[in-house]
Amino acid sequence: MGQVDQKTMTNKVPDHGPKHVAIIMDGNGRWAQMRGKPRLFGHHAGAKRIREIVEACPDQGVKYLTIFAFSTENWKRTQAEVAGLMRLFRAYIQHEARDLFQRGVRVRFIGDRIKLDDKLVSLMDELELLTAGNDRVHLTIALNYGGRDEVTRAAQRLAYEIEMGRLSYKDVDAETLAKFLDTHVLPDPDLVIRTSGEARISNFLLWQSAYAEYEFIDTLWPDFTEAEFARIVGAYGTRDRRFGAVKA
Repeated sequence: MGQVDQKTMTNKVPDHGPKHVAIIMDGNGRWAQMRGKPRLFGHHAGAKRIREIVEACPDQGVKYLTIFAFSTENWKRTQAEVAGLMRLFRAYIQHEARDLFQRGVRVRFIGDRIKLDDKLVSLMDELELLTAGNDRVHLTIALNYGGRDEVTRAAQRLAYEIEMGRLSYKDVDAETLAKFLDTHVLPDPDLVIRTSGEARISNFLLWQSAYAEYEFIDTLWPDFTEAEFARIVGAYGTRDRRFGAVKA
């Protein structure tokens, strides 16, 4: 499918910024309703915004970007909206796969795939395989994801290992449990951004974000620009991060 685009890979990037940024992409529905459009119109606009933010990551020194696309609680929405979102996810993967590959983006999906339809899961698998050799930006898409659900599934896998005699309960600690999480190959997020003015974490990366910095902004996701992303990432370097210690 061609060579990975090497353009801008040598650009100077911030030294003290976050390496892993996670985003709760909220406000698509309200954005559409403010314009007299159906909620799915906003979801389509939000999907287009993802490309701009992914492209901005290398210049901001962000190696890992994790986005919250669909939660385990989102199944409670209307059947029409859920069905529309599933169509959107399939279309997004099909439309963006080649561009993501050529830009050196490695894509991973986290979350429980059991409730997703076979066609969508197949596309997810294909995109992960296609981009497995890329390393410029690591884009993780949380799809049918919930923090509590993730920890529950991790605990179940851990318990199975103990039941099979491959692990002793005495060996179980925080580091061991983390190896069974969906994100076990990723560093914990340094910064979590939530758009749309809501100041809650909504069951997103509960374990991983224990020491992350949070930024809650009023901007609705379809209006979230590269410039605002750069401003927030740039401000991260001014924060005093002590991880529970006392400043000397």
